[in-house]
Amino acid sequence: MSTSHPAPRRRLLKLPGSDPTAPDNGLEPPFDPTSWTGALTIMAGLAGLLYVVEAFDAAGGHRLDRFGLRPRMVDGLEGIVTAPFLHAGWWHLISNTGPFVLLGWVLLLSGLRTFLTVTALVALIGGAATWALAPAGLIVGVSGVIFGWLGYLIARAFFARRVLWIVAAVLVAFFFSGLFAGLLPTLNSNVSWQGHVFGFAAGVFAGWLLHPRAPRRVRPASVS
Repeated sequence: MSTSHPAPRRRLLKLPGSDPTAPDNGLEPPFDPTSWTGALTIMAGLAGLLYVVEAFDAAGGHRLDRFGLRPRMVDGLEGIVTAPFLHAGWWHLISNTGPFVLLGWVLLLSGLRTFLTVTALVALIGGAATWALAPAGLIVGVSGVIFGWLGYLIARAFFARRVLWIVAAVLVAFFFSGLFAGLLPTLNSNVSWQGHVFGFAAGVFAGWLLHPRAPRRVRPASVS
């Protein structure tokens, strides 16, 4: 009669200073794009992509700007997708970098699917409205997407009424209060305030679409 013995197990020795609660599987934890550091890494990478595009554009005499959004021109429709990747110069890109990274980071913490869905809705709906209604000219820049994210984060708190999202919306509105001035009409022809407004409105629409307010419960009538 043979007897079976349990298979030997390898033990992974803990190194000094390592986390004693970490699992002993010898594997690095998977990258989480919705963690605090993961989301920041993703947004920094996307910002880096914008800088790479601007470097190529500047080196070529800003020839890529022809792919920007041109309102009511058929050959400007492609700008709905390509305009957010283009900027009028380094200062334009630098001024957009902070809000782009931080607001995108807050949104990405809600989940990768939410981030992609909101960004797509803002870019397509806000871009299409800008193409249809903005004055003639050439529009480039990621600010329409930024205002769309801002609108979504505020609308999400309003429609969903979750405490954490309300706190996030209040903090976002406080730290980025200067952005709201970009929603006001201006005589400066170098600023497409219409793109800001339509992007913000598209973000509000995304908040309403993804987080419909639950109907109020009707309390039964009391009988005396």
